[in-house]
Amino acid sequence: MQNLFQRFLSFATLQGRISTVDAAKAAPPPSPLAPIDLTDHSQVAGVMNLAARIGDILLSSGTSNSDTKVQIRAVTSAYGLYYTHVDITLNTITIFTNIGLEKKMPVNVFHVVGKLDTNFSKLSEVDRLIRSIQAGATPPEVAEKILDELEQSPASYGFPTALLGWATMGGAVAVLLGGGWQVSLIAFLTSLIIIATTTFLGRKGLPTFFQNVVGGLIATIPAAAAYAAALSFGLEIKPSQIIASGIVVLLAGLTLVQSLQDGITGAPVTASARFFETLLFTGGIVAGVGLGIQLSGALNVMLPPMESAAAPNPSSIAVRVIAGGVAAAAFAVGCYAEWSSVVIAGLTALMGSAFYYFFIIYAGSVSAAAIAATAVGFTGGLLARRFLIPPLIVAIAGITPMLPGLSIYRGMYATLNDQTLMGFTNIAVALGTASALAAGVVLGEWIARRLRRPPRFNPYRAFTKANAFSFQEAQQKQRRHKRRAKTTKN
Repeated sequence: MQNLFQRFLSFATLQGRISTVDAAKAAPPPSPLAPIDLTDHSQVAGVMNLAARIGDILLSSGTSNSDTKVQIRAVTSAYGLYYTHVDITLNTITIFTNIGLEKKMPVNVFHVVGKLDTNFSKLSEVDRLIRSIQAGATPPEVAEKILDELEQSPASYGFPTALLGWATMGGAVAVLLGGGWQVSLIAFLTSLIIIATTTFLGRKGLPTFFQNVVGGLIATIPAAAAYAAALSFGLEIKPSQIIASGIVVLLAGLTLVQSLQDGITGAPVTASARFFETLLFTGGIVAGVGLGIQLSGALNVMLPPMESAAAPNPSSIAVRVIAGGVAAAAFAVGCYAEWSSVVIAGLTALMGSAFYYFFIIYAGSVSAAAIAATAVGFTGGLLARRFLIPPLIVAIAGITPMLPGLSIYRGMYATLNDQTLMGFTNIAVALGTASALAAGVVLGEWIARRLRRPPRFNPYRAFTKANAFSFQEAQQKQRRHKRRAKTTKN
């Protein structure tokens, strides 16, 4: 019994297992091999450009500004550049340092980050690359080759597999919302069409806003058609569950978590820009759903009046909890995550869904979402460190099934049917739930990170002094030089 308790304590404190960003905050040892010439402008700029490219992959995958800065500094420090200034503003990375002893020379690298790309396989690969660089096992030329291959290599599996993951997620979310197998099947097919269409339009260069409008329209029309067909056969189908599952599929992977994490960790400019981007893209989904509702009415395919929110049914909670785990795992597959990450994300979401449906009876939907997201961030953070997976993958996948797709649809439907108060109430609930999910997962990850906090990086004063330029020291050197010249003449 004592050995079992010690093993549990070892797992809880994650002895020997910390995430890459945690390890990056520990003091790296000076490199005795000196992999680059720190007085060579081109070599120093090459290392800084290498770090910026790594930061590009981290940011485009959804990593926060603060964590990206820490890992960029870890890469430059591992190659001997202990004191670089890193600034990240939305989609730009700037790295600056001074080189030289007697004559200071500024070196500056500016890098523009690509758009958000939910390719978690690249995030896992670059996470391993950073660990290898920190361990001193990867010289700059090898790291550069690995990055070149990583940027050109395809995902770990093909698009049909990812498309199947997105479709499975839509079907699981429909079950999560209380739908039967017929609703789940229709949501599966609808989600498949949504992702296939938006991916095709994205490759043609259509902006994301209009992709979301098209996705919202596609989410509504099949639901209305299925409802009309079910009536003719005497079946009962709730189109709201189909539409809401399509909305969740479209909402998944947006930058809400990243924007709130940036705001909490001290990057308000980037946070506000990403939050506005999230609201804009969500507005595209809402516009598409509204257009679909009006188009259905014009075709005399009327959607039923919005049913009132049903109280939680304890008999169906087990099925919904399992559906939450399946939805998260399917989302991870849709984002090309490695299979180990898929399993961990599914288990974490399973636990988060159990928390959600246990607390929703006592605390309400928004509070339950916050509690469940905190549990997802905490448990996911522990499991991710235990299995050396980037915690971001587990966090985003874990909260995805709880996104407020049904509240958004309720608000949109009520607003279009002259129920303004109910419409704004549901939109406010949706916004509050999304914010609670994002804030909760950030808090949970913060707690997991503090369980085994590594030593902070303490800069060596001698290096700091040598790297800085002082006019007073320059004048003193000039006086000493003049005195030596006079002594030599005498």
